[in-house]
Amino acid sequence: MNIDLLLLIGSILLFVSLLAEKTSRRFGIPTLLLFLLVGMIAGSDGAGIEFDNPVAAQIIGTIALNIILFTGGMDTKQEEIKPILVQGLILSTLGVLLTALLTGFFIYFITNNFAFSITFSVIESLLLASVMSSTDSASVFNILRSKNLSLKENLKPMLEFESGSNDPMAYLLTIAFLSLIQNPQSSIWNMIWLFVMQFIIGAAAGYLLGRFFIWRLNKINLDNDALASILLISYMFFIFSLTNILKGNGYLAVYIGGLVIGNHKFIHKRSITKFFDGLTWLFQIIIFLILGLLVNPSELLPVAGIGLIVGVFMIVIGRPISIYLSLLPFKRMTKRAKVYISWVGLRGAVPIIFATYPWVAEIPHAKTMFNIVFFVTIVSLLIQGTTVPIMAKWLHLSKKKNNAKRLKEFDVEFSSDIKSAMSEVTMTEDIFKHGHRIMDIPLPDNTLVVMVKRKGQYFIPKGNTKLEVDDVLLLISDNDEALQETYKQLGEKKI
Repeated sequence: MNIDLLLLIGSILLFVSLLAEKTSRRFGIPTLLLFLLVGMIAGSDGAGIEFDNPVAAQIIGTIALNIILFTGGMDTKQEEIKPILVQGLILSTLGVLLTALLTGFFIYFITNNFAFSITFSVIESLLLASVMSSTDSASVFNILRSKNLSLKENLKPMLEFESGSNDPMAYLLTIAFLSLIQNPQSSIWNMIWLFVMQFIIGAAAGYLLGRFFIWRLNKINLDNDALASILLISYMFFIFSLTNILKGNGYLAVYIGGLVIGNHKFIHKRSITKFFDGLTWLFQIIIFLILGLLVNPSELLPVAGIGLIVGVFMIVIGRPISIYLSLLPFKRMTKRAKVYISWVGLRGAVPIIFATYPWVAEIPHAKTMFNIVFFVTIVSLLIQGTTVPIMAKWLHLSKKKNNAKRLKEFDVEFSSDIKSAMSEVTMTEDIFKHGHRIMDIPLPDNTLVVMVKRKGQYFIPKGNTKLEVDDVLLLISDNDEALQETYKQLGEKKI
């Protein structure tokens, strides 16, 4: 395939994926599932695009996972995770381990006692379970944020923190059991020591390198925000690769590095954050498309039975038991909250990426493992991904949303350190009953009109500026309560 044809096909797939994203919002289908399906339809069993390179998929998956974890860390507010830090760490370590063990022994039991086409040994079963043991950060971030869910009991930051920080544990388990298969003489104690060292080095490297970057970026003082974004990308990969060279966990370091950087002030922060949000979306689409191309739908049929059984087991038995045992010491957490945490155990790109490791290592049954993981991911996205908001409602864990009107006409944003509130209002004839000048409009003393948009043009108004119907006003008040009072005086619906 020449470069022109490759770029043409790639651009078409991206365009179709974006159209699929619009469809998913309308019908409540997880966006990432549609990206997978687009890749499968375009593959060898569909449109005929041949892609059978797990090494390339693994490399692209590693890059994508770096960006997703780093952006997730940057978007996580330190003050939000402080109350749930201990629970989140336990879920991302002990919870993942228990899920892997319970699921692994279940896979061994059913494949050795029932008439399935494949029989796994204990270590192979634990390897397969380890690949699927973590919740997928891309899926969790995407669904929770696209649905704009507001949850009680600090559940949203807990779920996001768990999904962003539990991939390193799953990665370690995957590499450990893969090493045992390749070298049966490996010592269990060496595995435990590897676990401890990778976590310590990964956490320390992520924190220290994150702090170092903040110090250096503010010293360099780049004038161009585009160059600052490029610098941060290079530094993200520097954190990952250096940590791996030091025998630490690079994925953990990248997430913590993003967490440290995102919770400090640095120049061009807003533009860099927007750039990484767009980059994350791009690589989510790319990796799901590639993973969809990598699987042949015809190869999923032979593993559909075991895939469905394992997927349902993880949803209704494996993860719930792991969550319950992990959170047993936290008596103040309600049973409903634990049930919901269990339910939002979404599988996605990460398990499929990790499933390429046995395939690249060419161990027995590796392609079958990959197909099972792919099928379980589809089951998880279909059953859990489509019901995340519904389950929150059924369990009475949904909070009343803050109905503050989001800015649509003005691309402005406050620093998190500034506690003032912004909103916008479109002028109507009803508002003009007191007059057409800004000084005639009954605004509270603590609310200012700082900008006006009229027919695509922006200008800063004065007190005697005459307003017109359909003018959009950018309002700034002390807080959300002041904005509520402003809308009340204007006769508008509450924000």
